[in-house]
Amino acid sequence: MRGLAGGLVAVAVSAGVIAAAAVGWWPNLVLVVGCLIVGGVGWLLVRRPAGAHVVLGVVAVAALCQVPGLLSAPITSTDAYRYVWDGRVQLSGSSPYSHVPLADELARLRDPVLFPGLSPADRTGVTGPPTVPHDPAAVAALSADDPRTKINRPAVPTIYPPVAQAYFAAVALVTPWSAGTFGLQVAAAALAVALTALLALQLRRRGRDPRWAVLWGWSPIVALEASSAAHVDVLAAVFIVAAVNLATRRRPVLAGLLLGAAAATKLLPLLLLPAFTALRRRDVRTPLVAVGTLAASYLPHVLAAGALVIGFLPGYLTQEGFSDGSSRSAILALVLPPEARQLAAGLLALTLAVLALHRHDREPIAVTCCWLYGAALLLTTPTYPWYGLPLIALAVLANRFEWLVVPAAAYLAYGSFGHDHRQGLIYLAAAAVVLSVSTLRHRPVLRNRFDELVGARQH
Repeated sequence: MRGLAGGLVAVAVSAGVIAAAAVGWWPNLVLVVGCLIVGGVGWLLVRRPAGAHVVLGVVAVAALCQVPGLLSAPITSTDAYRYVWDGRVQLSGSSPYSHVPLADELARLRDPVLFPGLSPADRTGVTGPPTVPHDPAAVAALSADDPRTKINRPAVPTIYPPVAQAYFAAVALVTPWSAGTFGLQVAAAALAVALTALLALQLRRRGRDPRWAVLWGWSPIVALEASSAAHVDVLAAVFIVAAVNLATRRRPVLAGLLLGAAAATKLLPLLLLPAFTALRRRDVRTPLVAVGTLAASYLPHVLAAGALVIGFLPGYLTQEGFSDGSSRSAILALVLPPEARQLAAGLLALTLAVLALHRHDREPIAVTCCWLYGAALLLTTPTYPWYGLPLIALAVLANRFEWLVVPAAAYLAYGSFGHDHRQGLIYLAAAAVVLSVSTLRHRPVLRNRFDELVGARQH
């Protein structure tokens, strides 16, 4: 009965978060409060003995949590419209790397859902292979949205890697044009539910309570970014968790294939390569296979689009401030000028990579991946909070729940966009929580008490 009540609360929280986001009623604050409620529900659940069908119940509620997001169009971003377009372009025999959405050559692919202001008969004057300038002002002008289409940055080529493109094409193959983003929303919801089951089973295999999987499956963040926004980061999270599982079971080649697939879905998982590198045992199969998988996935697109396969990536890095550190690294921005942030961020990133190499075989790979991914997010403070989805899954898998504050804080920072110091302070507060709890873990007496409180031991 307690589990049923907790599940109903989680579904209500997801519905409330989606509703608040849809109407713009303090959406980020509501989301953070919702995360706290779900965290409390999870803690209460594991204090009671688990039933025979505990995994089935956790997964069933996770599926219900995804339902509210399916009832409306994407809320947090318009990325899903680009996903639909990329898939449609591939099925037409063209490449999203060599044509931009406004290109007249692809006018036949327009429909009222993606292009409410452009018909197939209209002409935009955009033709030929896309080019991306290097000047930040020119990049900003070129990547501006166009009211005639719901696709973001319609004058630039795609940024998404090949495995993401294959996913978009597969979903587009079974989704009618009139359905818009709904096929992708259903697919993302299904992936989120499947990852809930995978996490629960892995937790049980490791001797932990599988009900801790609710921190992923029942999370309002996952509901908002999976079934609502359909972000491809959910697919990357699935690949990452599967890769960690295979690495733990001493299957380095398969782990490398999945880690490479994760990187070919969203490039950020490349940050995890040091965690999979066993220098002491002279075993570098996993990172080599991962890099090889990523390179191999690009080969068909290179043959089709040549150098255009880079897409909008250089322009994106420029626009988002990664190239000069001007609008990234919000914590470093509290104490360093823009010209110094890039160097400091680079040195810190190198330090994290070396530390991950050093920690291999000294701690579970899930733990290394968790703090490495989380620290990278705190270091770079990306503009878009859904980048933290894989971190939620890793925190659950690694039993490092303190890292869940980073994705939650990212939404408060997202709502403070344009206020650099406020963003920095929010991320700094999240970092302080992580460091404080991590310090407790390294004190034997306090660590034992802490493990009891979070229910890390099997009941």
